[in-house]
Amino acid sequence: MATVVLDNGAGAAKVGYATDKEPRIVPNCVTKAKNVRTRIFIGDQIDDCKDLSGLYYLLPFQKGYLVNWDIERQVWDYIFGKDALKVDFNETNLIVTEPYFNFNSVQEAMNEIFFEEYAFKSVLKSNPSFLSQYKYTKETNAPPLCSVVLDTGYSFSHVVPYLKGKKIPEAVKRVNVGGKVLTNHLKEVISYRQLMVMDETYVINQVKEDVCYVSSQFMEDMDIAKKKGKENTIARDYVLPDYTHIKRGYVRPPEETTGKAKDGEQIIRMNNERFAIPELLFHPSDVGVQEMGVAEALVYAISTLPEEMQPHMYKNIVLTGGNCLLPGFSDRFYADVRSMAPEDFDIKVKTPNNPITYAWEGGCMLANTEDYKKMAVTREQYEEHGHTICSEKFDI
Repeated sequence: MATVVLDNGAGAAKVGYATDKEPRIVPNCVTKAKNVRTRIFIGDQIDDCKDLSGLYYLLPFQKGYLVNWDIERQVWDYIFGKDALKVDFNETNLIVTEPYFNFNSVQEAMNEIFFEEYAFKSVLKSNPSFLSQYKYTKETNAPPLCSVVLDTGYSFSHVVPYLKGKKIPEAVKRVNVGGKVLTNHLKEVISYRQLMVMDETYVINQVKEDVCYVSSQFMEDMDIAKKKGKENTIARDYVLPDYTHIKRGYVRPPEETTGKAKDGEQIIRMNNERFAIPELLFHPSDVGVQEMGVAEALVYAISTLPEEMQPHMYKNIVLTGGNCLLPGFSDRFYADVRSMAPEDFDIKVKTPNNPITYAWEGGCMLANTEDYKKMAVTREQYEEHGHTICSEKFDI
């Protein structure tokens, strides 16, 4: 019995069979390019596009929730169809993730699509952090009773505490800062200081991934960034792609960082932007989002729990989501939590090798177990009981 695991994120959908080694990471969007008027690119077809400047995005998710079904259907049809997974729906189970506290109307529409239109044999819907903590508890020698997952993705960052594999809904905290905010803020800063790049989401996202890092000593780095010449060890020149000779932007090595463009190149000088942008995750108030940062939110969420749980939560912190790939993220997160948490508690932070695919891997572990059979809803059950059995069984 084949099982497809679909971690349906707002930025990228991670998808594959439970028997696969690693998932396909498909951008969860439909893209139109300036120079190719005749076709639209669905998901990772964008890799076929030669000129990635000024892309026009159609996103199924807005503010973290699925609102544009036509686009999402195009992406799913592509993923399940002949170009990607070639799914035989009648003989396939599905594990799919959806956002925390998803609206009932969205959940019901999802049930209808998976059971009635695609007609999967059985479906299990859960949150990505459930799959992450499932994998974490199964892989730990002495499985912990409590764990807390920080899932920092495209639209939001969530802190989700678990007790014995069950989410504690009243202690879940959300910070409205994710990768999208960082990229958009970087676009604004560069446009204001150097080059107009407000239309270049794709390129600036690459810039963010290539040169940004999380500083563990923000003020000291700020001072270094003010210096001139060789003393400034932070500034980097980022050479922008022109899509004729340079197919993808790249960072110049430090010894060639002069701040001057060579013939025919366009460069962006990245100085304090390198660490000031990711700082928003820890201080959202820098851009007027009056909320806690991710570390403070985690400490606050744990502080709302019963006292006897708290030390166990601090020992089992799992970091997932794409923003964890920023260099220095986990060190800074540990330092911030350590400084705010009670000093007699031990703190252990687990950063997976690939925080983006961690939830997907958890889904693969869950797929072939008895737990799956208990938690999933089969098509027969759905046809008999409708949405009620879904809302009873799925812990969203």
